Amino acid sequence: MDIEVKMPDIGVEEVEVIEILVKIGEHVELEQGLITVEGEKASMEIPSPTSGIIKSIYVKIGDKVKTSSILMILKFNSIDTNVQEKKTNILEKENVILTKQNFIKSNTFKEDTCIHATPLIRRLARNLNIELSNIIPTGRKNRILKEDLELYLNKFKINNLQNNSILNFNDINKIDIKEIELSSLQKTVGNNLKKNWNNIPHVTQFDEFDITVLEKFRQKYNFENKESNSITVLIFILKVVACALEKFPIFNSYLSNDNKKIILRKHINIGVAVNVKDGLFVPVLKHVNKKNITQLSSELIFLSERARQKQLDASDMQQGCFTISNLGAIGGSYFSPIINAPEVAILGVSKSKIKPLWNGKEFIPSLMLPLSLSYDHRVINGVDGARFITFIGKLLSDMHFLIM
Repeated sequence: MDIEVKMPDIGVEEVEVIEILVKIGEHVELEQGLITVEGEKASMEIPSPTSGIIKSIYVKIGDKVKTSSILMILKFNSIDTNVQEKKTNILEKENVILTKQNFIKSNTFKEDTCIHATPLIRRLARNLNIELSNIIPTGRKNRILKEDLELYLNKFKINNLQNNSILNFNDINKIDIKEIELSSLQKTVGNNLKKNWNNIPHVTQFDEFDITVLEKFRQKYNFENKESNSITVLIFILKVVACALEKFPIFNSYLSNDNKKIILRKHINIGVAVNVKDGLFVPVLKHVNKKNITQLSSELIFLSERARQKQLDASDMQQGCFTISNLGAIGGSYFSPIINAPEVAILGVSKSKIKPLWNGKEFIPSLMLPLSLSYDHRVINGVDGARFITFIGKLLSDMHFLIM
């Protein structure tokens, strides 16, 4: 049979539903919490009057409910329905009395000492022997959050170090977290990034450049060459960076093992970071300065696909001179890419956006590309960093400079 679960009389005219603790189809036990409501000065759980299965839920978070409002429908089976009904009626009366007493008691607190906390937070506090009245709330409507417990616990640790009375906040985390083992790829990439960040003095130069003309040309080229692979902005960036590496050879170098000499490379190989599951690979395009746009596009597509299938050979990721990390397809304005040692610089590419650009007479809508250049300050000074990224922007804004 079905039982209507109604809002008991808790001594206030109206309360707000702040948490629903069950879902349709879930089996609940007698006195198990169904919802949490909050009045002017207290919050509390409304218990189930009997065991059964949740058939319907008539409230949602944020609803205002009054005494006798129908909250849910419970379905249960019993051999002796009359006996169960009697037990249910008795329990409902007991719950109403107890609930009303508790809520009225909560509302007798002074306004500056009333406690707003969900049942989960109260349970955590009990497990950790923390008095909620000692906690400073930072949540909405002065509600105590898990972070507030953690802050209090950290202070408690500091104050009790001499007595070796230290509580372990991991007791909280065990309740609502899931541990995920790092993959071998994540461990390898993470160790390399940590080593590079710790050993290389990074400086990052940020700038943005107008690629409106370039984008129109790219779209026109792809439209007229539908049978071939679509050319992306990244391919033009590859070509421009290769030209910049020829003009500024200090960016195409690396430090000797004793860090006393700068060694200039003769070839120009550029790595492109490719996102894969659980990490990234950096396949390297060889002799970029000697290949045209279509060749670079085909090669990048081929290497990217092999990277995603984790079929790259070791040779595909070696002999890099410079790296490009492209987040343009995802979003964001700027970021600080970490240099891929022994290289001395890396270029971060973000999502291009339409912005107003002053041409001397008026503002015109222009497609602006954000770039982030990180470089090793032991090898490259700030002036060269600014010149390098400015040169890249100049070529991207007007590809005619490539033939000059």
